Amino acid sequence: MGTALATFPMIARAPEDEDEASARVDRARAGDLAAFEAIYRAEAGRIYGLCLRLCGDATTARTLTHEAFVRAWEKLPSFRGDAAFSTWLHRLAVNVVLGDRRANLRRAARERDQGEGAATTSEPQGRVDAGLDLERAIAALPAQARMVFVLFEIEGLGHGEIAACMGVAEGTSKAQLHRARELLRRTLA
Repeated sequence: MGTALATFPMIARAPEDEDEASARVDRARAGDLAAFEAIYRAEAGRIYGLCLRLCGDATTARTLTHEAFVRAWEKLPSFRGDAAFSTWLHRLAVNVVLGDRRANLRRAARERDQGEGAATTSEPQGRVDAGLDLERAIAALPAQARMVFVLFEIEGLGHGEIAACMGVAEGTSKAQLHRARELLRRTLA
């Protein structure tokens, strides 16, 4: 994970003035690349961490982080300022990860339908040995259980929001959270 974090350094900075942050977003919305680069430097570490927790793979997380910032640049004119920019960016990144997951599932289904056999995934498989840290145990969860766990326990979304994001029933979200907790309990015991 050390090399992955080197790609997205977290620069220690004094908390910036809300007006300054808002002005930077406004300049970026007007096409100022330097302002957007400053936003990227301030937010990339946090967005990478989110993507890593959601997908469980450092390489995929780096790719999805870059994709989230490309989409942010493209969609910046649609940012209305109803919520904090960091909240908007966070939601956009979650949508990028979920979209990637849906695309991978569709691709795997097409390959099965075409008789090419089961698609291989980069999802971690198998039991995590006792003593490994919580991040590794979370990364080893099945994809849907991991996403629900991260969105509920770490990102603080409710089951209704998770269900809407993932396109599943609220009961499915609750069941996947329960499954994730049970698997983590067994893994970390």
